[in-house]
Amino acid sequence: MNKISLSGHVAVITGASRGLGRQMAEALAASGAAVALVARNKALLDEVAAGIREKGGAAEPIVADVTDEPAAAEVVQTVTESLGGCDILINNAGINNRKSIEDFTLEEWNEILAVNLTGPFLMSRAFVPGMKEKGWGRIVNMTSIMSHVSLPNRTGYSTTKAGLLGFTRSLALELAAHDITVNGISPGPFATEMNKPLIQDPEKNRQFLERLPLGRWGKVEEIGRLAVYLCSEDAGFITGADIVIDGGWTAQ
Repeated sequence: MNKISLSGHVAVITGASRGLGRQMAEALAASGAAVALVARNKALLDEVAAGIREKGGAAEPIVADVTDEPAAAEVVQTVTESLGGCDILINNAGINNRKSIEDFTLEEWNEILAVNLTGPFLMSRAFVPGMKEKGWGRIVNMTSIMSHVSLPNRTGYSTTKAGLLGFTRSLALELAAHDITVNGISPGPFATEMNKPLIQDPEKNRQFLERLPLGRWGKVEEIGRLAVYLCSEDAGFITGADIVIDGGWTAQ
């Protein structure tokens, strides 16, 4: 296959300062897209942007809280002024909270709902008008295998990720007539910051990998390549789908 080109496209990636968000931003930039990097940590964003620019890519770091409605409008304005508008949106920002239901506070519950569900809603609502005007767009929501299955002490995470999958499917139908595709990526166990508590516990890590058919943690580069494909012209007939990339976890 020829290398996929995203030249001429502008992508906004939330949660782009680390983990899968950073990897996807770097992969899209390497494929020719200009990328707007959205997160709350300025130092980390600047680091990612510098790395992309050193390799000849175009990157604009934007410090913003995706759960804040005025901030979403400001992100649109900044992207429009600096990069000329967005036609690719990756809603990646997310948090996890591994707690029993008895220990979950209402504040923690509201926080995970805000980041994992309200954030994608606000960002999608903000950027869809520009995509409609262009008559082309790609929205990728980072769902999770926890949209399909679950584990103990994941009530908040599973609830929000299942909700995000429903959001993805409905929005795909709403925007299909405008040549805007909306898809989910459901990562399984990837070696990211969010999974450090499991990776760094030898016994839990061993037990976890024993349940995984491929017997290894996912490589973040594998997510980057998938994201590039879903954001390309080649994936124009894929919408309302959720691509599970989990080493066989949910096939069991």
